[in-house]
Amino acid sequence: MILPITVFGAQVLRKTADEITSEYPNLQQLIADMFETMHNADGIGLAAPQVDFSIRLFIVDASPLAEDDPALADFKKVFINPVIIERFGEVVAYNEGCLSIPGLREDVKRESQIRMKYLDENWVEHEDVFEGLPARIIQHEYDHLEGVLFTDKISPLRKSLLKSKLIGMTKGKYEAGYKTKNPLRKKIA
Repeated sequence: MILPITVFGAQVLRKTADEITSEYPNLQQLIADMFETMHNADGIGLAAPQVDFSIRLFIVDASPLAEDDPALADFKKVFINPVIIERFGEVVAYNEGCLSIPGLREDVKRESQIRMKYLDENWVEHEDVFEGLPARIIQHEYDHLEGVLFTDKISPLRKSLLKSKLIGMTKGKYEAGYKTKNPLRKKIA
């Protein structure tokens, strides 16, 4: 089932998400719905807070980028209760967007490598190092679990220039080619 994606201004996007246990109700269905929602919106990552669930869960599927980077062809993962242990490597700027901030893209600086612990959808624990674009996608989605948006990581000048667009977004002034939920507007667009 395609879920509405919560848009900038919603409190759930600013909360630190809660850890879950294997008894979390309907988790496998939520994961399946999140993949369907993300693919429908042409995204490559989606965090549970973006679909109004304040839990420590996100998914990634970078296979749409495999044409430019064949190593991404099989990069499809589920991350439950993830913890970034270490960020390292070169700090690189890259133009990012977000399904919860439709229509905006900005250059964001992030470390090129991370070490992370997480559980997969079968509750198997992993500790892996990710680098390059996978590390960037994971850091972006991980930020959602911490209540952080990519617009928090841009320069003060760029933030100032985007302020009116972001305020307008909270009032429903945006276009998205997917189903959204704007809590301040109280209807699904």
